[in-house]
Amino acid sequence: MNAQKASTLLEKAAQALRGHGLMVSVQKQEGSEGRWRSATCLGVRKDRCGTDYAAEVRCKVTSDSLGAMVTQLRQPVDVGDPPLLLITDHVTRPVAHRLREQEQQFADAAGNAYLEARGLFVYVSGRKPDDRRNSVRTAKSFTATRLKVLFALICDSELVAAPYRVLAGAADVSPRTLPEVLADLQRDGTLTVVDRRRRFNASKRLLDDWAQAYALGLRGSTLSGRYRAAGFASWADWPLNPALARWGGEPAATLLACDLQPSVLTLYADKLSARLVAQQKLTAAGPVAYQNLLEVRKPFWGRSLSLIGQRDTVPPALVYADLLATGNPRCLEAARAIYDVRLARLFPEA
Repeated sequence: MNAQKASTLLEKAAQALRGHGLMVSVQKQEGSEGRWRSATCLGVRKDRCGTDYAAEVRCKVTSDSLGAMVTQLRQPVDVGDPPLLLITDHVTRPVAHRLREQEQQFADAAGNAYLEARGLFVYVSGRKPDDRRNSVRTAKSFTATRLKVLFALICDSELVAAPYRVLAGAADVSPRTLPEVLADLQRDGTLTVVDRRRRFNASKRLLDDWAQAYALGLRGSTLSGRYRAAGFASWADWPLNPALARWGGEPAATLLACDLQPSVLTLYADKLSARLVAQQKLTAAGPVAYQNLLEVRKPFWGRSLSLIGQRDTVPPALVYADLLATGNPRCLEAARAIYDVRLARLFPEA
């Protein structure tokens, strides 16, 4: 499994754990070789209890491979190292039962999990990858097309009444896909039609559903590169062309007046300019790098949405979603501030 697929799977599993009411943070451990076998630390908390895990990502776990895999995971570790948490795509009920019998903790992208630490116990099995008991709508809701169309409507609700070609251009989707998507949104109440005019029913629940579905279904594919930035501390002074590159995540939250010191820089751009690479001495970072890290993500929307937001940031709804996806307590607090100041009027709580 390559680094990007592993990162996407880890993000999905972390998001599924948050659906169980847990606070989950993901951190890359700098210089972890020789200390931990895993380069990623997963912090799991419930109230004041919880623990840190070293995440071990495996693409697939079956009954036939389980014995050898558990044996491998239980190789001797140094005293003080965190326990290994198996992260995988899906764990069937029989495999979950066997993992629990062997006291191998795990979490999968479907929401199945076995966690046992001081003051913390979670055991969920039997969920399927498209289990409708999950808190976020599944099936059609997880398609990239629906996520893109919803994002366009979240950024500009007036697009709901626009011709198909205009809405499709803003969402960067084919106009031929819109009738099915809009019909589906009408069936679940996101859209209503009055006198042949479509109306967008915005709410905080819709915003949160989109943010979680984005984290699970689209965000992983937007990551195009990770870089070490020698000029990390002076990121606010980087010369960006807003038509080509905009801040997201933590730096965007800071620019939107949140009291947040970025630990990771997120930049949405199709590609980095040669000038920026040279000025900031950007160098490619491997999957282990964490400090002074710049993540570059590809925009997934059309040109007509490109300038919505502040001068140097992506739209507030995407900043909100990026912050929630981290699971970091500081970022969750900043996300709430972004909602209160920038989004509450447009997406009221029920």
